Amino acid sequence: MRALKVLVALIALAIVAGAGWFAYAIWGDASHPETTKDLIVARGSTFHDIASQLAGAGIIRNETAFRLYAKLAQADTTAHAGEFRFSPHQTPAQVLAQLQSGGAQVAKWVTIPEGYTAKQIAQRLQDEGIGSAQTFSQAFLHDSAVIGGTRTKNLEGFLFPSTYLIPNDASPKTVEDILTAQFRKELPKDAVQKARAHGLTVPQVVTLASLIEREAKADDERALMAGVYYNRLRLGMPLEVDATIEYALPEHHDVITYGDLKTDSPYNSYLHQGLPPTPIANPGEPSLQAAFNPKPSPYLYYVYKGNGHHAFARTLAEQNANIAKYLK
Repeated sequence: MRALKVLVALIALAIVAGAGWFAYAIWGDASHPETTKDLIVARGSTFHDIASQLAGAGIIRNETAFRLYAKLAQADTTAHAGEFRFSPHQTPAQVLAQLQSGGAQVAKWVTIPEGYTAKQIAQRLQDEGIGSAQTFSQAFLHDSAVIGGTRTKNLEGFLFPSTYLIPNDASPKTVEDILTAQFRKELPKDAVQKARAHGLTVPQVVTLASLIEREAKADDERALMAGVYYNRLRLGMPLEVDATIEYALPEHHDVITYGDLKTDSPYNSYLHQGLPPTPIANPGEPSLQAAFNPKPSPYLYYVYKGNGHHAFARTLAEQNANIAKYLK
């Protein structure tokens, strides 16, 4: 009987000691981090990954206690991705609270979809809590860069769509540097030579790529569509790309009307021969590759036929037949 009492007492003592150890490990231990620490949490990281990162970076001391606390608090699925800054001597409870709230976040992962315009990118940044859409938009459409030896008119078309870690306090210049640096990496190595072979500058080929980005829906048609544009340019035919009309309009139109085709704008490729004065969107890698590597063909026209694909035609008669067939 006495042995049983001793065992119970020992178990109770162990429970109290364990509880005390856990309480201190979570709410009392502020020995870490010893200095200010920055930590980048990748998109898609599990909480297990994050806890391991925190321990490896010296931001928390006891990874096991931290995971257990997060599990008990049902907070092991609510951490944000991004870059965090942790000041010295915080308890693990404070670290977890910062991960949950994003309060320690100094940079965020921001995804820029392919085909976004400069204005749409500016709005996306504002939606993510990074600056003013108006400020970013004004900068993007005012600033320029030298691409392939040619000064661009603005940065439309050269803000490469991808996912970036953007500082919360990023200036327009900072964002421009990040996105245009990636754009330069994505350009073909022989971009200047390929552009010259078509009688164009690199920014002009990027403009053509932006048309492909807005018009094409299937990757296997992008190079063929590029070939259509080059054929029309060579023959002095207006490009007649609906997406250029959309870019010229002050507000989005789901359907381009005959009235829209009369819009007085240098971007109206129905009224003006040649390429628009700047890109009309920011093309992704498939459209850039297609523009620099067009597929030769006899086609001069195309029309959307559904399911992400187009019907291509050599003559106006064939085009009209395709329009009658697919645009009923």
